[in-house]
Amino acid sequence: MTDHNPSGSTRTRLAASGRGRPARAPTIGSRASLLTIVSDGGALDWRKCNRARIARDARFDGSFFTGVLTTRIYCRPTCPVKPAKSRNVVFFPTAAAAERAGFRPCLRCRPEAAPGTPAWHGAGATVSRALRLIDRGFLDEDKTVEDLANTLGMTARHLRRLFLCHAGASPLAVATTRRVQRAKGLIQETTMPMAAVAFAAGFSSIRRFNAAFRTVYRRPPTSLRRSLPRAHR
Repeated sequence: MTDHNPSGSTRTRLAASGRGRPARAPTIGSRASLLTIVSDGGALDWRKCNRARIARDARFDGSFFTGVLTTRIYCRPTCPVKPAKSRNVVFFPTAAAAERAGFRPCLRCRPEAAPGTPAWHGAGATVSRALRLIDRGFLDEDKTVEDLANTLGMTARHLRRLFLCHAGASPLAVATTRRVQRAKGLIQETTMPMAAVAFAAGFSSIRRFNAAFRTVYRRPPTSLRRSLPRAHR
């Protein structure tokens, strides 16, 4: 909130949590003043926030953001960087509040993607939808990652970035894993020939089927069929 005084100058009231409540709203930039700022609603408990960020407690991720006075960077409670000294931090209820106070987002923990933020919800929903499409075989029939990205309304590069962040692998790697898993189930539960298994699982060729299976299980697919009891053949 910005207040105007009779002389025409402005002063900004910060929504941050510190150790005490100042009598008057301080001006941005003063280290001492930032340490004493509290949120207008008093929703943040400085000691509780401090314990959570030192412990990197994931339960508080998205509940508050830590502003480091020495670097002017703000982070999520789960930031992997070594925690700053307690005397050098203030807490904000939102990322917008931190940025408004002159802090910039950390490049390591990416505050814009914290749980509860629009970016986090949007990315999670997008990846979930993409995974459902992959499960249904979207990438099994002459379709590419570019086609999948177009269906989701984004670039292929951004989709790959979301997958690496939320799924830990690329869309193609996820699709290949799903195909191998389907093939393994068919090998163990049916008497289908290996060629039929390969195509039923979504592989475009037997060569790719064999290569993918060896990569995942370090053995040829026929070895699973040989290892089955006779009653299951």
